[in-house]
Amino acid sequence: MMRKIIAALALAVAAGTTVNPVSAAATSPIQLADNAPDRHVVVRGDTLWGIAAMFLKDPWRWPEVWRLNQEQIRDPHWIYPGQVVYLDRSDGTPRLRIGNPVGSTVKLDPKIYETSIADAIPTIPQQVIEPFLLRPLVVEPDFNTSTPKIVGTDENRVWLSAGDAAFVTGLQSTQQRWQAFRPATPIQDPQTKEVLGYEAHYLGELRLVRSGDPAELQVLTAKEEIGRNDRLVPAEPSQVINYVPHAPVASPDGHVLQILGGVLQAGRYSVLMIDRGRNAGVEVGHVLATYRDGEAVRFREEQKVTNYKLPPQRTGLIFVFRVYDRVSFALVMNSYKALQVGDSVVKPDVEYPGR
Repeated sequence: MMRKIIAALALAVAAGTTVNPVSAAATSPIQLADNAPDRHVVVRGDTLWGIAAMFLKDPWRWPEVWRLNQEQIRDPHWIYPGQVVYLDRSDGTPRLRIGNPVGSTVKLDPKIYETSIADAIPTIPQQVIEPFLLRPLVVEPDFNTSTPKIVGTDENRVWLSAGDAAFVTGLQSTQQRWQAFRPATPIQDPQTKEVLGYEAHYLGELRLVRSGDPAELQVLTAKEEIGRNDRLVPAEPSQVINYVPHAPVASPDGHVLQILGGVLQAGRYSVLMIDRGRNAGVEVGHVLATYRDGEAVRFREEQKVTNYKLPPQRTGLIFVFRVYDRVSFALVMNSYKALQVGDSVVKPDVEYPGR
């Protein structure tokens, strides 16, 4: 879709509910990054977070300082390769502004030009989180009994791969594309053992070949082996979502439940599950800090032994992009040390006292 951008750049608010980041922002003064540049020419592959990190020590606070055409904005998403982001320090308060595209002629009168909305740079790396936006991940308790299931396989094979046929019962829709999942398993709080939800593990994508009961589908992609008793849900179309980062008003005081991808530690651009969701006030766009409690150490000096509790250490900064009632998914944006299951999750603008 082509849209006219007036007076150098007009901004559109992203679809869905938006939050005023200024109202929920930290009250501490904004600090510039060490050796912050005066300007940056936007290139493909940039993100709003990444650009802000060049200028600010806390890149998630860019909505507080981003200005266009002398006006503060709530959702500065439509920024394109070739434009210039520059730092304005003229009145003592840092501001990020947009200059003319590289190679353009500066004119005093408004200029109208056309560009594709799809070319705008995203807030965070879209390709990293997209698989987690298009899959259920956390499902209803009746998922295993209410969804279509594979009851037969091509040539009675144990596992299916791309190109193989799967025979599915309970497929009441003529939807063409479907996603396969293992039967859902409970998500438990590691301390209380309380069930926080049910997780469905993604396996691959299939295409409807012939309706009926059972219906015949062909496996298009198989991230893992697909077999009998696996469940299907309709595949949803891809969409680009822009986010406004902001701190929560109250700290969720949660923990890292899982690191997705079958790894024990997380680094930058890893995806985490935390044990707080809508019920705890967590929402899409929240930026949270992760901490690890300090270890207990024994220090021996001559005949005296002293016990110390080391202070907690910040392990990272995470960005919430999908929220359920009692759990949420977040992307690691900054990793100061490897994040682990059990790390605490708190507001980013307060010192974590530890447990």
